[in-house]
Amino acid sequence: MSDVLFIQREDLIRYTLIGGNVDTDKIIPHIKVAQDIHILPILGTKLYEKLQSDISGSTLAGNYSTLLTEFVQPCLIHLAAAEFYQFHAYEVSNAGVFRHQSENATTPSIDELQALITKQTDVGDHYKRRLVDHLEYYPTRFPEYTAAQEDGMHPNHSRRSNRWVY
Repeated sequence: MSDVLFIQREDLIRYTLIGGNVDTDKIIPHIKVAQDIHILPILGTKLYEKLQSDISGSTLAGNYSTLLTEFVQPCLIHLAAAEFYQFHAYEVSNAGVFRHQSENATTPSIDELQALITKQTDVGDHYKRRLVDHLEYYPTRFPEYTAAQEDGMHPNHSRRSNRWVY
């Protein structure tokens, strides 16, 4: 199945500090990474693939629509932003790795950047707790959540994100 993202660039622009002039191709990889390393382990392979299939087939409805819009998306928005903040100032080209710096702005210190990432991750953790609580409270609404995963990833019931350390 092709990559189906649970949020779009516009969601990050609307609900985080990311500005509207940031190129889509700079944002999408961080959404994909956050979805793979934060959301897939929470949902497990079966429920994750069910949501992807319903989105790509335009059949998302009922409890699955509610799960996505009220629980998965808020979590993913903030965790994707935290992923984005870590790498946005850098670009890799044929000439090497570069760090961008605006003429009329100052670059935050590592401590300031880490505080921003931590705060964004804390917000994502809040929504992650809500997501896990919802899934555990209503397991019969989402049979894929409790189904045998065979070769897939089993749902992780942890309510905390992994922290990046500098």
